[in-house]
Amino acid sequence: MIDPVPFEPDFSHLADVLERKKPRRTALFEYFMNESLYRAFARIEPDERIDDLEILIRAFCNAGYDYVLLPTWNMEGLRFWREPPLVFPTRAFQTLASRSLNAAALIFDRGSYRTYPWPDPDTDDYSLYRTAAKRLPRGMKLVISGTAGVLETAVDLVGYDRLCYLIHDDAGLVRDIFEQIGSRIVRYYEICSTLPRVGALLGNDDWGFKTQTLFPPDFLRSTVFPWHRRIVDTAHRAGQYAILHSCGNLDAVMEDVIEEMGYDGKHSFEDTICPVERAYRQWGKRIAILGGIDVDFLSLKKPGQIYRRSRAMLDLSRAGGGYALGSGNSIPGYIPLRNYVAMIKAARGQEMDWSDIEAAAPE
Repeated sequence: MIDPVPFEPDFSHLADVLERKKPRRTALFEYFMNESLYRAFARIEPDERIDDLEILIRAFCNAGYDYVLLPTWNMEGLRFWREPPLVFPTRAFQTLASRSLNAAALIFDRGSYRTYPWPDPDTDDYSLYRTAAKRLPRGMKLVISGTAGVLETAVDLVGYDRLCYLIHDDAGLVRDIFEQIGSRIVRYYEICSTLPRVGALLGNDDWGFKTQTLFPPDFLRSTVFPWHRRIVDTAHRAGQYAILHSCGNLDAVMEDVIEEMGYDGKHSFEDTICPVERAYRQWGKRIAILGGIDVDFLSLKKPGQIYRRSRAMLDLSRAGGGYALGSGNSIPGYIPLRNYVAMIKAARGQEMDWSDIEAAAPE
């Protein structure tokens, strides 16, 4: 069990980051973590019976976050998880070490497009989000992510290779597929923006390989990005913030993310693509930079190295603001708990207590 420092959540600190203000105190940002970490930080008493939603909320609060981000797929092992709103059915496939981008496809041509069972976000169940809002401690808000991304869903439904061919062979069908996907995802966010205690909407949609975007930038600009512009507009109309989580090399389209879509913050950075330090220097005056301590770095380095890099990143961003500390992507279960603790201790401005970390987070 980990003893948390007394902490009162206050979403205004993350709001300051997203408005690129100088921080009043350090804000943390994470997309998702894992079950063992949630349980470690929830501080469950021996005789206490609480459900996993309460565990999730307590963990975010005790670890020092000003928000809770609910999982939209069951990667975290939480038992409260159930099928979220707006699920696009795909073909079942075995998850392997290297996942094929063609394995789940169900749409092959105009005929399969017509018979595909398109989901209806207006008839889905959003009660988990409402329940979570009622349980939040004072000062916390919800950050709600999508259950699927616009481009990711198209690749899942059509297959990457086939989509590449269809762009040239049947551009009309491609436009129709993206219309069906994009309109539903935007509607999902419109509904979410009306729910209580929502502070930000997170558009999650991976757009890149390590060296370039998945598709030519002009195709993304004409077919994918207009839907993200609408997601951002939905958040801003509701008085909320819009955060982009997108993996891959986005150098060619970051100007679109900032100027055309108008996202308030960007998440997901990888040292082999764009170290967060470079991203902050290049774009930090125009868009908030969230997380960025590389997942491989968090996995393989010593706690002292993680602590020092985290402190250095906070020092780099202190004068200009617009930065929240966190991982480059997420905290999977293989990251040693002591390494995660080293990162968040840096955010709290605490000196490292190695004996405490060794006791609290044994390998």
